[in-house]
Amino acid sequence: MAEPGRPQRASQGIAGTWPTGGAASAGGLVPTGLGVWPAIAGTLREWARAEAGAGRLFPWVPIAFGCGIALYFAADHEPVLWVTAAMAVALTLGAVLLRRSRWFAPAIIIAAVAAGFAIATWKTARIAHTVLEKPLYSVSLSGFVETRDIRERTDRFVLRVTAMEAQRSDVMLERVRLSVRKGAAPDVGSFVQLKARLMPPLAPLRPGSYDFSRDMFFQGIGASGFAMGAITVSAPPDAGGLHLRYAAVMQGLRDTIDARIRAVLDGDNRAIATALLTGRRDAITTPVNDAMFISGLGHVLSISGYHMAVVAGVVFFAVRALLALIPGLAVGFPIKKWSAAAALVASAFYLLLSGAEVATQRSFFMTAVVLLAVMVDRRAITFRTLAVAALIVLAVAPEALVHPSFQMSFAATLGLVALVQIGMPNLFASPDHSATARIALWGGREIAMLFMASMIAGFATTPYAAFHFHRITPYGVLANLGAMPVVSALVMPAGLLGLLAAPFGLDGVFWWLMGIGIDWMVAVSRWVAALPGAIGHVAAFGTAPLIAASLGLILMGLLRSPLRWSGACVLVAATIWGLSVRQPDILIAGDGQNVAVRGRDGQLHLIRTKKDNFLLKEWLAADADPRDATSASLGDGVSCDEAGCVMPLADGRMIALSLRIDALADDCSRAALVVTTRPAPPDCAAMVVDRPRLARQGALALTQRGDGFAIQSVKARGANRPWSPAAAGDGDFEQILMPRSAAPRAKDATPSEADLQAED
Repeated sequence: MAEPGRPQRASQGIAGTWPTGGAASAGGLVPTGLGVWPAIAGTLREWARAEAGAGRLFPWVPIAFGCGIALYFAADHEPVLWVTAAMAVALTLGAVLLRRSRWFAPAIIIAAVAAGFAIATWKTARIAHTVLEKPLYSVSLSGFVETRDIRERTDRFVLRVTAMEAQRSDVMLERVRLSVRKGAAPDVGSFVQLKARLMPPLAPLRPGSYDFSRDMFFQGIGASGFAMGAITVSAPPDAGGLHLRYAAVMQGLRDTIDARIRAVLDGDNRAIATALLTGRRDAITTPVNDAMFISGLGHVLSISGYHMAVVAGVVFFAVRALLALIPGLAVGFPIKKWSAAAALVASAFYLLLSGAEVATQRSFFMTAVVLLAVMVDRRAITFRTLAVAALIVLAVAPEALVHPSFQMSFAATLGLVALVQIGMPNLFASPDHSATARIALWGGREIAMLFMASMIAGFATTPYAAFHFHRITPYGVLANLGAMPVVSALVMPAGLLGLLAAPFGLDGVFWWLMGIGIDWMVAVSRWVAALPGAIGHVAAFGTAPLIAASLGLILMGLLRSPLRWSGACVLVAATIWGLSVRQPDILIAGDGQNVAVRGRDGQLHLIRTKKDNFLLKEWLAADADPRDATSASLGDGVSCDEAGCVMPLADGRMIALSLRIDALADDCSRAALVVTTRPAPPDCAAMVVDRPRLARQGALALTQRGDGFAIQSVKARGANRPWSPAAAGDGDFEQILMPRSAAPRAKDATPSEADLQAED
């Protein structure tokens, strides 16, 4: 039927069904799908307009802000602060001026990138301090104890240095972290004098691995080491400041809680209970700690969003229930808002008690925004809430962006918010259905939500667990289904009630109940960790696949239209990319004492002159190698004597680790590659990695390229950052090793004795 007002053709016969113009003259052949593309383009435009609608821009601002911070950490040298600040201000003002223009969205995104870059630059300049570059073997230190960690074998504390004396060194550090014998750590707030051996902050153990030196720099720590001899506690020259008194009070409170728990619980139960309430998790034994992380329950040990949500939720509903018992209050006053305020206070106290780590800060800010939304009658759990929390955390601590706890925490939260906003309304769109109603009566809806939440959180954190820890947890959903209901309903509420009852001396029964729940959680983690295939090993991959995977997760989480499935395509591509990354053929430690060579069997074999299980565990994990650091097969094919060691590559060429100068000549003539902690002779015929290169480039990863090797180094050429200062002559070494052309030897002119004549 014709549409009103539209002109009609004179003929509606067969001729009227044929297109006019050139299409008919071309033999009557028309591409059958020609009319599909305009429809597809129109649909895509419609989806894009939906994504660009009102309120859809703000969640992308913290992502752009984080991109600016990521660019800062990718810089080769420290940016100029005033230039970055001026650019950020100028771009922000430009975005404000364009607020009524169609260019406002790209302008504000660019301004957010510049602001993130400037904030990170400012934070580094604000906390700038000296970092130790060379070991100091006997240092006299005096200072205040700021923090203390109780660990399984040794204790550790951070010393704020007031006086420092070292032979042949005038370096002055602000803070150092020292290990001491179990039980020998001094109290927080005390003034101590001691002797120590100090080492520079630990550099990455291989190219692309976690940078411990950067982490310590942003904690204000310039060196680590261990105490030598006795520690003398003496009267301080001054009070130490308000921050130190606060740290001492909070540490005393944590010690009191730990002592009360110790009176009822012991072993791992005590350590886990203390970790859940105070953030101390170093005292958990290695087998239990490994089982928790292998099973996918490791997130329980780190105070994050789940713990903060439980604390806020228990306080909120308990206060609201108590106030509802009073009719006058329930009818005439906003008890819901009062309960939210009480939950906010409880969350702030929990933040301070647990040490205010990055994950805990993120959790608190997220919880605070939710509770404030309740107090001002706004919708609580939205992408805006997550965006505000992310902006606050990154503005306060921009270094958190490169920390695994931040990445995993926000990825999981993004997935859960998407579940609440998108998945739940679709999943329970027909609650009146009889079958659904019957299942809900038996808790089916709650079980389904727990299953979906565990699955989505595990899926969202998988790329980051694979990148940082080189493993995935295939049974994580199973472990969470088995343990988290008990943790939520028994362990955490009992812990909170124990804290409230402790001042009255009535807390023992609550610690006992908490221990029962922890027993169940540990049993579940051990059972899941023992299942076949519980450990999914993933070989190391670079930051580029991780960035692509992050983009895919963001698209799937933030987009509302079917365009979100483009994120799934990006995620699949990132997965294929990450799994196809070639692993290096040779790994060389930064001190040159350990070398791993890939043999004919495709596995790494270790040439070691110094025992370093931590290094070896990282190398094996990054290679997706399930062997233990003590495995005898690591030494297969390695031949050693007092002068050094040799190991063949898969192609039969020899790799030599030279320990003595007199062995270099022989190794240079017979090996394809020589690794030595000494300066190599300039006429060495082999490819060489020696002390000068290691000092300037750190740990190396070598990949065969023809007859030579492509080199990846911890310290990129020209890089100079405050936490990793460049050594002199950093640009002298290329990123590729090639065999040297053999120099023609001079012909020996000495005649044989048989040829000599009498007159000679």
